[in-house]
Amino acid sequence: MGIIIKPIITEKMTILGEKLNRYGFFVDREANKLEIKKAVEEMYGVTVTDVNTNNRHGKRKSRFTKAGILAGRTNHTKKAIVTLAGSDKIDFYSSI
Repeated sequence: MGIIIKPIITEKMTILGEKLNRYGFFVDREANKLEIKKAVEEMYGVTVTDVNTNNRHGKRKSRFTKAGILAGRTNHTKKAIVTLAGSDKIDFYSSI
């Protein structure tokens, strides 16, 4: 589980999974498309036809406290949208 961090389970990704057979994952920032494809195929036992990636840069945040203004940023992340072949499906809720 070094490459795939966690699946993206939102309303939008659920609709994409039902209509276009696409699923989203947060992945390691250093992983490339071939490594992501191999990891998804091994973990879920499906056939992957396409992988799209998206690097998201962390936002700058600041907050006001008694000690003054604290500034920082959120972490950088990488998302992968994976398209599956044919009638393959991934059920994230089967183990609940």
